[in-house]
Amino acid sequence: MNTKRFYDYNTFLREKFGEKVYKISLDAGFTCPNRDGSKGTMGCIYCNNESFSPAHRFPKEDLEKQILQGMEVGKRFKANRFLAYFQAFSNTYAEVSALEKLYKKALQFPDVVGIVIGTRPDVVDLEKLQMLEHLAKQTFVSIEYGVQSICDETLRQINRGHTYQSFLQAMEWSKGKGIHICAHIMLGFPGEAKGQIVQTAKEMNRVGIDGVKLHNLLVVKDTQLANLYKQNPFPLLGFEEYIMIACDFLENLSPNIVVERLHANAPPDYLIAPHWNKSPSQIVDSIVAELKKRESWQGKSQCP
Repeated sequence: MNTKRFYDYNTFLREKFGEKVYKISLDAGFTCPNRDGSKGTMGCIYCNNESFSPAHRFPKEDLEKQILQGMEVGKRFKANRFLAYFQAFSNTYAEVSALEKLYKKALQFPDVVGIVIGTRPDVVDLEKLQMLEHLAKQTFVSIEYGVQSICDETLRQINRGHTYQSFLQAMEWSKGKGIHICAHIMLGFPGEAKGQIVQTAKEMNRVGIDGVKLHNLLVVKDTQLANLYKQNPFPLLGFEEYIMIACDFLENLSPNIVVERLHANAPPDYLIAPHWNKSPSQIVDSIVAELKKRESWQGKSQCP
C-alpha cells in the first residue's frame, strides 16, 4: 500500500503506463434512457449533468476539438499521455456501429492511450461489450457503471430506472474481456445505515470490480432532489461524518481495487448543500489522516 493508505488512481495509471496520464472529459452528445422517455423523462432525482461533467457546462465543440483542448490543459499538468473520458450522460446508449466509430475517432490521436466510458448498467449488452473486448486487445478500455446503491429500494426512491440486478448482469457480461470495470457508489442517501455501507464495500469485492468511485450525496440546483430539499430539508452527511464513513468503506474494500475517486464536488453556483468549504485535496488528506489515526488502510478488515 502506498503512503496514502489506499490504492489511488494516479498510482494505478503510473503503474500501467509508466508516466503521468491525464483524463480528458468529453461530451459526445449522448442522452439517457431515464431522460428520453425510454424509461423516464425526469432522470435520477439528484442528477444535473452540468454539475459534475465539466465538458457539459460549455458550448459543445466537436469531439476532435474537445480532445485537442483537453490535451493542452493536460500538458500544463506535465502530462504527455491521455485518456479520452466519455463522461456526459450514458455513453453506450447508441447502436454498436456508431459507438465503435466514435471510440475509434478518439483513439486516432497517437497520445490517447485509452478510453474511459461512463454509462449505466442497463444500456450495455453482449454485442457492445464484445466490441469493447476487441478494442481492449489494442488499447486500454475502462467502463464505469453508475451503480449508486446495492439496495433496490434506494434505487427506486432516487428514480434510477433499473435494479441492482442490472449491474450484476452487466458485470457478468463485462468480466473476462480485458476491460477495466469501475463502479460509481453514492454514500449518504437518507436512511442509509453504516452497516449498508460496509456491506456495499464487501459486495464490490464479491463481484470482482476493478475500481470504485465514491460520491457523497450533493443537492444541486435544477434537480428533483433540490425541490424535495427545499420543501423539507433532510439531513446530509457532514464533513467529519463523511470522513468516517469513507474510511469504513475503504477498510472493507479489497486492496486490489483501485480507488478512482473519494468524494464528489460541484461548482459553487450549482451546489445547494452540503457546504463543507473544503478543497478536494483537503477531503482526501482528511481521509488519509483518519486512516493513519486508526492505524488502518484499504482492506485492513480482510487481514487475518
